[in-house]
Amino acid sequence: MNRLATISTFVGKTFAVWVILFAVLGFFFPDTFKQIGPWIVTLLSIIMFGMGLTLSVDDFREVLRRPFDVTIGVVGQFLIMPLLAVFLTWIIPMPPEVAAGVILVGCCPGGTSSNVMTFLSKGDVALSVACTSVTTLAAPIITPFLVWMFASQFLPVDGWAMFLSIIKVVLVPLALGALLQKLLPSVVKAAVPALPLVSVVGIVLIVSAVVGGSKAAIAQSGLMIFAVVVLHNGLGYLLGFFAAKASGLSLAKRKAIAIEVGMQNSGLGAALATAYFSPLAAVPSAIFSVWHNISGALLANWFATRVEPADDRKAVRQR
Repeated sequence: MNRLATISTFVGKTFAVWVILFAVLGFFFPDTFKQIGPWIVTLLSIIMFGMGLTLSVDDFREVLRRPFDVTIGVVGQFLIMPLLAVFLTWIIPMPPEVAAGVILVGCCPGGTSSNVMTFLSKGDVALSVACTSVTTLAAPIITPFLVWMFASQFLPVDGWAMFLSIIKVVLVPLALGALLQKLLPSVVKAAVPALPLVSVVGIVLIVSAVVGGSKAAIAQSGLMIFAVVVLHNGLGYLLGFFAAKASGLSLAKRKAIAIEVGMQNSGLGAALATAYFSPLAAVPSAIFSVWHNISGALLANWFATRVEPADDRKAVRQR
């Protein structure tokens, strides 16, 4: 088990490399990897089950202990990223399927990778975990509503079916994981070190399946979609940081919220796009999955060198 935990830790730390590798493999060997397409929902359910195994009561106590901080993160997630997505579809000409996919990934909850990046950035990890947990639990209601409101101009949106899908793919696995944690805590504790490996395998297979199924579209529009994803992700970090700063939060909290807002649950976006739109609509989520792990690591490394000035720390303590 120790050997598996060591492998899992290594794979987790090199997540971005594996995502890039399998995206490339999916592009050059599409016939092999597009066969994984029908399993995307199952893979995402396994990832969410793993997240459920790691949820604790303390994650939700944090919400009650610091409701203002968590509210800034959650509102930023579900306001900044969807509106940025809409803005980008206005200013950059793109096919309707791509526009719907950009909006869909913008309406998804925060990704669990944000918690790791916040830790690396020396940010407020507890706040990051609380925001991810709340946005994930709120996703069945908020994500379909936002997608229906913003993306229905491009493609038909069945909000009710999307709601049921997120319940099935996100909340049910989360609840089962949390329940198993209560019933068999010793077994779960032994299995937790292997969870990063499970998550990485699930995400890289989802990305390779989407890329394999959309090779022609990526070859034609890949650079444009990549540019949109980079802008979306980067502006999300920037606006999340300044929203937290304008709310008077400390530097550690600003780091957490910037990363939380900028990083999305792109696996959920790919699964929903594949199920309700088209393979092309899933491409923004697949590229987002590759890019945000690279940009998140770079931002975390830079953030780690930023220290709050003494005057700012004093002002925060007085609040």
